[in-house]
Amino acid sequence: MASKKDMRRPDLIMPYQAPPPPDPETSADISSTMASTLPMAAMFLRNKTLAWASMSFAVQTWLSETPAQKANGKQPAFFSIIFAAVSIVVSYMPAAARPVPAPTGAPPPQPAQ
Repeated sequence: MASKKDMRRPDLIMPYQAPPPPDPETSADISSTMASTLPMAAMFLRNKTLAWASMSFAVQTWLSETPAQKANGKQPAFFSIIFAAVSIVVSYMPAAARPVPAPTGAPPPQPAQ
């Protein structure tokens, strides 16, 4: 049977101190990550829904960009809007440039020589 005696030493107990919260001005947020990765997924999959969602995230990132984030030397949020616009164009490209169907019947008669 286990002993009921507490083996912890009271003189070594340290009170809990919560870590300081991260600085919101310099921390990376999930919106900028989504604004960077969703356009790539939309272009690879040619998915229109992902392309429009990436545009939404890019606009949100651009509107919530702080001066501290601009000063950090990160990629400007406006570039993610351009990238999202390119993903929209790429996802709609197959609808704009349809291939010309090849004739499926018998070949046309050739004139006799």
